[in-house]
Amino acid sequence: MPLTEGAEEILETLWIELKERKKPSCNPGILKDKDNLSKLVDLGYVNIVERAATLTHSGSEEARSCVRRHRLAERLFVDILYVKKGMVHDTSCKFEHLLHKGLDDNICTLLGHPKTCPHGRPIPEGKCCRDIKALPGKIIMPLSELAVNKKAKISYLHTENRSALQKIIVMGALPNIEISLVQRFPTYVFQIGKSQFAIDRELASCIFVRLI
Repeated sequence: MPLTEGAEEILETLWIELKERKKPSCNPGILKDKDNLSKLVDLGYVNIVERAATLTHSGSEEARSCVRRHRLAERLFVDILYVKKGMVHDTSCKFEHLLHKGLDDNICTLLGHPKTCPHGRPIPEGKCCRDIKALPGKIIMPLSELAVNKKAKISYLHTENRSALQKIIVMGALPNIEISLVQRFPTYVFQIGKSQFAIDRELASCIFVRLI
């Protein structure tokens, strides 16, 4: 059964207190929501002993996932949707609860596996991040280095330039889409399906592809 928003927020708070601030335990008083806290205890996610709350192993995994979804949502809203920073936290809180597990990896890949949220806090790695690290370096390369007429699939997009990222997305250059490079000079021209697009080297270097 999916956790409630309140329960996920408790897990996020515990993750920050225990894992990021390195505290041995957390005072349950700061968690406020007694009903959801009690449910997390019943589910085996949280232990409370003598006014000290800690995460169990399964609770730690769930909390990590909650924090990851929240911070990826923040990154998505700031980098792609231009949501004002003052609204990012509340908007992301609502959106993260809609993200099914697995969809967060798709968003992470789309954003180029960001390391931190817009506030500088670390985004826990997902399976997609570990899979990218495990691939041999020569298999993944920027589109700018792909040989002409070689077929590849887009692995991820990586740029801190939001305008550039939006241009790439509008052209349909998204993760797992098949792509080929038609020419390199005087501009880079790539093909997706039956459509061709001309871009400069800077944009071509933001699209990382995996050889088929």
